[in-house]
Amino acid sequence: MQVIVAHNRYREAQPSGENTIVDQEIIQLRAAGVEVLPFLRSSDEIAEFSPAAKALLPISPIYAPRAQQELSRLITEHRPDVLHLHNPYPLLSPWVVRTAHKHGVPVVQTVHNYRQVCSSGLYFRDGRICQDCRGRALGVPAIVHRCYRGSRAQSALMATTLAVHRPTWRSVDRYIALTSGIADHLRDYGIPDDRIVIKPNGIPDPGTPAPLGEGFLFFGRLSPEKGVGLLLDAWRRHPDGALGPLRIAGDGELRGLAEAAAAERGDVEFLGPLDRAGVAAALRSTAVVLAVPTWHDVLPTVVIEALAAGRPVLGTALGGIPYLVGAHDPTGPAGWVVPADPAALAAALPTARATAADLAPLARTRYERTFHPDVVTRQLVDVYTKL
Repeated sequence: MQVIVAHNRYREAQPSGENTIVDQEIIQLRAAGVEVLPFLRSSDEIAEFSPAAKALLPISPIYAPRAQQELSRLITEHRPDVLHLHNPYPLLSPWVVRTAHKHGVPVVQTVHNYRQVCSSGLYFRDGRICQDCRGRALGVPAIVHRCYRGSRAQSALMATTLAVHRPTWRSVDRYIALTSGIADHLRDYGIPDDRIVIKPNGIPDPGTPAPLGEGFLFFGRLSPEKGVGLLLDAWRRHPDGALGPLRIAGDGELRGLAEAAAAERGDVEFLGPLDRAGVAAALRSTAVVLAVPTWHDVLPTVVIEALAAGRPVLGTALGGIPYLVGAHDPTGPAGWVVPADPAALAAALPTARATAADLAPLARTRYERTFHPDVVTRQLVDVYTKL
């Protein structure tokens, strides 16, 4: 089987979990015997564009002529079975779906965000969940609020792109929804059930989990929507030392909040940004991982990393988190979900601390059954085969 994997890579200066997932998926597919033809572009290429190419850049989300020409050549030369699209913006354009169909090649898209409807892709604006553009023919609120890159002009372009490509998105042969929440988003957009498959991302198996450590770990981007402010508000409702240690790892615009909490309390430690070895060590040292976004986070990889390490997760009941922790799994959940509210989170912290050891085996089992690369790659190849 031959598959074109198409993805516009995000800038390397802004670490992207989506880039990492695409890279890992290519490796996993090749290991499963699939011949992968990467059709990759990077937003870093824009800096090297000629003045003429940069002048055409504003229209590329709607129609990227160079990408269509190169994709046509690739399809003509190799006659692939499927095109698998991830992020098309800005250098590929959703038009690649039409180009593939013109050559008789079916298209699969993995949906990593809400950009069929939302210009920013997040359903989050001004520190709160926002779905003002849902159900609109043109996302005027996105233009008014400069939702795309803080620019009214660029927001107008993206809103127009989403309107123009509504028929394009509705022609995709099969959608891969990373969670049940994304499946609901696609149904709301008008995609029928028989074209939606729920298949999460997988991560490499780190091996047999170490014995549980102590306390809590928050790691990830320190930004408002990831909930570090919510977490610290909840944490301060308990006396210093009552819950064991809270370790915070990562970097971002709210780094100062984490540093101030570590200076203020003896039970908070700020680890700063960590490399992969540092994250693994932090996971070994903890009992519970915290994933407390205040937006509908699609699939925070930190949750899967926690489950793989046999660490249960305390998360907010938003986006993909209930699905990830198996909140409705009949064999038992691999964590706890609560409203994105400081009082609710504060109330759940002692429970999580007291029962972490009971849920740790369920966390690892959920990873092995749902997020192990062998499992998710089998699902993906099955999607291709049925097309």
